[in-house]
Amino acid sequence: MSSVKEVSRYLIYGISRIIEGIDEGEIERMVEAILEAKDRRILIVGAGRSGFVGRAFALRLMNLGFNVYVSGETITPALEGGDLVVAISGSGVTRTVVVQVEAAKEVGARIIAITSHPESPIGRHADILVVVKGRTKIDAETDYERRQIRGIYDLAPLGTMFELSAMIFLDSVVAELMRRLGLTELDMIRRHPRIH
Repeated sequence: MSSVKEVSRYLIYGISRIIEGIDEGEIERMVEAILEAKDRRILIVGAGRSGFVGRAFALRLMNLGFNVYVSGETITPALEGGDLVVAISGSGVTRTVVVQVEAAKEVGARIIAITSHPESPIGRHADILVVVKGRTKIDAETDYERRQIRGIYDLAPLGTMFELSAMIFLDSVVAELMRRLGLTELDMIRRHPRIH
């Protein structure tokens, strides 16, 4: 058996357990908040690999007909009260994400926070808090003895488990939104960019 396949099985097992642990009530609140924002603006906020996950989610929301933007793009308009922010940060303390969440809160936007740390700044500012467990860089800093002295290395470094779990979770949210909106893959293809 190849080590690549072994790691893949490890990741798939871990992601499955993490997603099973997400609170059903928070999932429902998130889906409802997105549906309620259909005629509002939705801003996706994240940095690094969490930002990549957010960009993928934004593309799917756009495919579903939502008015969605990604933080940092030059065409992103100012938020207004009633708009929705989806903030993605495993640690919940990524400075750029925290600053944007605080600014959005000041103008009256609703905040969905997706994080492994509910007690973090973005967790505290959230109107809807989706806890996606996963080893994050914060947790990794405490692993010195395990890694350096005993020679035990995690197969999913840094925030990998959070990022992969968040990606699969958000794709599952997209599937639920499709169902509730009565849309098909053909509807999404019509809105998919053909010029890059």
